[in-house]
Amino acid sequence: MNARQPAGSGLAPAQDAPASPSPFPDLSAISAYAAHPLAQAAWEYGVDAWQRSILFLDILRRRGNETAEHERGGMPPVLVFEHEVLMDGRDMPKPVNYALLRIVPPDANPTDPDKRPFVVMDPRAGHGPGIGGFKEDSEIGNAIRGGHPCYFITFFRDPCPGQTIEDVARLEASFLSAVAERHPNAPGKPFVVGNCQAGWALLILAAAAPDVTGPILLAGAPVAYWSGVRGKNPMRYSGGLLGGSWLSSLAADMGNGRFDGAWLVQNFEKLNPANALWEKLYNVYAKADTEGPRFLEFERWWGGHFLMNREEIDWIVQNLFVGNHLTAGEIHSTDGQTLIDLRNVRSPVIVFASWGDNITPPQQALNWIPDLYANVDEIVANQQTIVYCLHPSIGHLGIFVSASVANREHTELFCALDLIDVLPPGLYEAKIEDVAPGTSHRDLIEGRYLVRFERRTIDDILALDDGREDERPFEVVRRVAEINQHLYDTYASPFVRAAATEVTAEAIRETHPARMERKLASDTNPLMAWVGALAPMVREHRQPVSADNPFLAMQTAMSDQIVSMLNQYRDVRDAWQEQWFESLYATPWLPAMLGMETTVRRAESPAILALRAEVAELRKREALAHMGDGTSLDAFTRILAYVTQGKSAIEERPFNLLRKLAREHPPEKRVTLAQFKDAVWRQNYVVSLDADAALQALPALVPDMKERRRVMVLAHRVLTVGGPLDDDWLARYRQVAAVLGADHSSPATRDAEAGAAADSAT
Repeated sequence: MNARQPAGSGLAPAQDAPASPSPFPDLSAISAYAAHPLAQAAWEYGVDAWQRSILFLDILRRRGNETAEHERGGMPPVLVFEHEVLMDGRDMPKPVNYALLRIVPPDANPTDPDKRPFVVMDPRAGHGPGIGGFKEDSEIGNAIRGGHPCYFITFFRDPCPGQTIEDVARLEASFLSAVAERHPNAPGKPFVVGNCQAGWALLILAAAAPDVTGPILLAGAPVAYWSGVRGKNPMRYSGGLLGGSWLSSLAADMGNGRFDGAWLVQNFEKLNPANALWEKLYNVYAKADTEGPRFLEFERWWGGHFLMNREEIDWIVQNLFVGNHLTAGEIHSTDGQTLIDLRNVRSPVIVFASWGDNITPPQQALNWIPDLYANVDEIVANQQTIVYCLHPSIGHLGIFVSASVANREHTELFCALDLIDVLPPGLYEAKIEDVAPGTSHRDLIEGRYLVRFERRTIDDILALDDGREDERPFEVVRRVAEINQHLYDTYASPFVRAAATEVTAEAIRETHPARMERKLASDTNPLMAWVGALAPMVREHRQPVSADNPFLAMQTAMSDQIVSMLNQYRDVRDAWQEQWFESLYATPWLPAMLGMETTVRRAESPAILALRAEVAELRKREALAHMGDGTSLDAFTRILAYVTQGKSAIEERPFNLLRKLAREHPPEKRVTLAQFKDAVWRQNYVVSLDADAALQALPALVPDMKERRRVMVLAHRVLTVGGPLDDDWLARYRQVAAVLGADHSSPATRDAEAGAAADSAT
């Protein structure tokens, strides 16, 4: 601070400061009045805080205006990519408020129609569509940069009268069939991404119509709704504490037959009151100069609330959230002809979850696997491939909107998609790691990271949970919910529906707090007019506070204290809810009062179990009977399966080498991805049944000695991409060479021994 003493009376500085066109006081002139550095710091902070307040209010005003504009425009998807409508479900014989969009690739990233098409499905869970592609670094952006044709399944704000979840699934199946027809030369069926609530919808679709999808990715998708960890996942208790599903039915009846998605959004926000009530807006206030664009971009999607028919929300809550019928195989089509059995899924399933997700924790994303299969042998027998990838910390929305996740997990999984498609049936965990210095064959690594798939067991999935005994009380919740729903439907619903009109329903929707906070801050509120007029002047004459200002530090400390208090409130609330839930549903008196003999989940029909066992045995006998039949491709894949039997990981470099070698052949002689996949699956199954018999049958597959040597050399080349063979693999490789009649001096055997020697030397 300038230490000059003011001249004359102590009320005026010695020299008049030059006139400033700014409407705000000049800090350099005011500083002459100050008698202490703290006073100057206070003034500096006060001017900055006042200016930030104006900028903050202006950002909220713009948010309200953009929300109103978005609603007037029909609430289109918030995609940043140009797109065109290919099919509109509202024009179908059975109208449904969904449509299929083709993403028009930018000139800088043309797509190849012969590559596998990608289809992204966004959740209809209160918000509108577009989160899978509302920025360049996104699921859609990564697909386009990879040269894949990309499509998007969107939906509109208002559901068509009478539409059901089954109608939606049937229409989505026709969308995927149309996409496949547009790309007849693609190496496989469309790869489909289901985000959040779209994940369970995609899984149901893949089970009901297994021929329309290629690999499917379930991103942050809840499937096992009762699962979670005690003390960490309180959202699963909501259904029991609210008495079941009747409240959603009441809300839909009051909405004149339509449920307002704003209530779902509000429930999500209640999970983290510190963020909803303070952090989100404080972050905008604290960074008012730079945070506006990012905040407005996200809020355009977050503030768009969509509707569902009562039939839809009832089906979702009663069958999934509260009933948890999906993994039990208790969901049927309306006509009773189709049973939704998730074992019918034929496509590889990729599950992406995060430990930082408090809406869909890893247990809810993965526990459907042990619900369906007792062990990995059952997964293999059912010819199912399941891959899961766990992020250590990202939150639920970060799974879809985080650029870091899009550029790492999504990109690498997309790059490894063809490898995932040909993985032998089983359970795998995807590991995405930085490429270590000195890694061999880096040219065979497609992305920025090395991807490998480590074999896992059902016990590995169960180890992610703290036990499943805490799911028993939810059986009681389901029964209570059924009773309350019946009482509501019988005695209350008729009166609520009779009293509701579209006028009252719209009034309820318009006065929802999530909509009111935006309207009150928009230009429709005359009290906000001064903000819009003053904000440009503030930006022009901005006087930001210095980073070391003590009052700014006090502001940050106060914010941290508020966040801490709200987090403490959340923890106490969640603990109380868990205790209250257990005091109601985990005690023996309530099941006894309801006439429930046990809280153990109902076992499957003995007839269904016997049928599955018979099918598995028939497939086993057929595979053993044809063990000596096949081609050079079968021999090659059997050798790989035999040598690597029991290996814990499969990585991308060997597969990419095979693709590179395949491209060197004339098109008419190339092995297609489908042919390679069939051979890998068939030969891995044969080896798993009887490895010794499979080994002894190899000569029948390749009678010609010259072809045998060619297959052995190719196998050795692939097996050593990651480094020389270890002792176990080398011994198995020599067994193969002996059975095929390749002597010890064959090129393949010499190469293998040399590699082993080099490995030992290092």
